[in-house]
Amino acid sequence: MRKIEIFDTTLRDGEQSPGVNLSTEEKVEIALQLERLGVTRIEAGFAAASPGDLKSVQEIARRVKNSTVVSLSRAVKEDIDKAVEALREAEKPCIHLFLATSPIHRKHKLKMTKEQVIENVVEAIRYAKQFFDEIEFSPEDGARTELDYLCEVVQAAVDAGAKIINIPDTVGYMTPEQYANIFRVVQENVKGIENVKLSCHTHDDLGMAVANSLAAIEAGVTQVEGTINGIGERAGNAALEEVALALETRKDYYQATTDLNLKEIARTSQLVSRLTGMIVPRNKAIVGSNAFAHESGIHQDGVLKEVTTYEIIRPETIGLQSNKLVLGKHSGRHAFREKLQELGYNLETEQVNQLFVKFKDLCDRKKEVSDEDILALVDSKLSHVPETYKLESIQLSYGNMSLPTASVRIRLADGTMMEEAACGNGSVDSIYKAIDRVTGEEVVLDDYQIVSVTHGKDALGEVFVRLKQDDNLVQGRGVSTDVLEASARAYINALNKLVARRGDAVANEKPSVSV
Repeated sequence: MRKIEIFDTTLRDGEQSPGVNLSTEEKVEIALQLERLGVTRIEAGFAAASPGDLKSVQEIARRVKNSTVVSLSRAVKEDIDKAVEALREAEKPCIHLFLATSPIHRKHKLKMTKEQVIENVVEAIRYAKQFFDEIEFSPEDGARTELDYLCEVVQAAVDAGAKIINIPDTVGYMTPEQYANIFRVVQENVKGIENVKLSCHTHDDLGMAVANSLAAIEAGVTQVEGTINGIGERAGNAALEEVALALETRKDYYQATTDLNLKEIARTSQLVSRLTGMIVPRNKAIVGSNAFAHESGIHQDGVLKEVTTYEIIRPETIGLQSNKLVLGKHSGRHAFREKLQELGYNLETEQVNQLFVKFKDLCDRKKEVSDEDILALVDSKLSHVPETYKLESIQLSYGNMSLPTASVRIRLADGTMMEEAACGNGSVDSIYKAIDRVTGEEVVLDDYQIVSVTHGKDALGEVFVRLKQDDNLVQGRGVSTDVLEASARAYINALNKLVARRGDAVANEKPSVSV
């Protein structure tokens, strides 16, 4: 079978999702999980976009050993130099050069002739060859570029030394047959194309990103680019988990496979969802909570008799366990450590001890503790953000005939204890106003979401908030069996991130580029 390599751009194109702004530590955490997943190439960011992105790419390059680490770069010397700096310590570095080629981009954005575009592409690749053995080139908006001219550009890139040619459907405009035809034409008309990897990169503006990627594979592509959960600019990118499972489930048709560790898919999806604050829809293919649920009596009867009647994928394939209720209040520290290792966490003894205390507290508040509960607990407690503010206690007064009132007690970084109270339009509003009084921060609550980690009346509630202050946009999350407590923790988590990032606003500017 043909081997399809996976190029993950969750940390670059995915982070361009509106409202998403990951810290360096969060990006590293996702990158290490992508490495465990078995991703071939990790696009860690756009090093020239900002000092913050440069730092993130550098740190990922230091930490990731088994996957190739990629930095995006415009076809200009200054960007290439930043990529060199960022990837200096990478064991497997790769630069991803791009330059727009479509008529609309040449005329309105670049204001360049066809000849000038080719000249810039060749010059950039030749310059990058001094520093990189592996160079990927993307003609931005290549799918809307004249086919004859696209072949000219690709020929020039191959002759100049590009090892990977990616033809992106930058605006999600193509149909599967049209997109596949582009690759067929390129293979028929570009000399030496058989000596480079062909890659596809699709967007989901018309809901065809995954279909277009699979069509490209049928047309000879050997690398697929996309993101976890399909996040990304506008409507997002091709969801890599969907592409991988389509190939795995329909090997008979595609005759192609990947090297992904499929059992890591569920955990990777959950991690990306939690850190970005982008909740996975229940009906999302592969990783949605309803993906393996059966409501219809006819379906339930069929599955009980023979699972393949209505399930073409087993939940265990992507790492979901059928028996999730394995720990409780009588479980010991050793069993808890074993469960953490089973879930993919190899923590220091001190971290395990801290989490064990929180786990026991959770057991007192819940009758049953599932893997999802433990994952949410660990992800919420293993924060890399310095705690400028720490919630000590919260008291609420609420009735449908009275004004909601909240009082909070918060410990500052120097140990000082502060208490404030406030009234609001609702319980959450009063909590946030009381916290604002303690911190003195002036912020805008840009988004607020509550999700249930598991089921039942005692389920853990997970709250995501997004706060805006001037040009800074940060996400925060909090977990508790009490959604009001979770709301307070999410707000304080976001404020701590804001304090950590403030003063270096330039370092946290998001890159703004589509490929």
